Amino acid sequence: MKNPWKTLAKRDIYENNWIKLEEHDVINPAGGNNIYGKVHFKNIAIGIIPVDEEGNTWLVGQYRYTLDAYSWEIPEGGGPLGIPPLVSAQRELREETGLIAKKWEHFLTLHNSNSVTDEVALIYLAEDLEQGDDELEETEADLVVKKLPLKEAIAMVMRGEITDSMSVAGLLKLARMKNF
Repeated sequence: MKNPWKTLAKRDIYENNWIKLEEHDVINPAGGNNIYGKVHFKNIAIGIIPVDEEGNTWLVGQYRYTLDAYSWEIPEGGGPLGIPPLVSAQRELREETGLIAKKWEHFLTLHNSNSVTDEVALIYLAEDLEQGDDELEETEADLVVKKLPLKEAIAMVMRGEITDSMSVAGLLKLARMKNF
């Protein structure tokens, strides 16, 4: 389908190591002039759902500064552009949980908040697990790792105890794939 938007001008407003904020002068599909803000992400969002032979998974809990709230999530992180996403997924799983998986499957691609960002999220299923040592980053000093039945993690989504979009979408799709 042809893009109905026309960009007249673009300005960089702010930039750091993770994001760039742009302001665009546009003509919208109805022909009106608008200003459109776009957040460009410099990494791919990576999420991993580890599942062991007994049907358990691992969640990580941490205080999210942007939400001013505690959040339970699947292991997640950023994958630098130019590095294969699977390599980033393997690194993130090891960093946050200490787990090493021998079997990997990419099973979901998401566009988080696509009305204002270009962020792409990839969700992986990690199986055939082996426990190693975690390698937490400085911002993850308060990270709590919880092993629980996959069915309980899905129940947490249904009770509204997990609200992170990648976690919700990944766990619900996996539940459907596993016929839970």
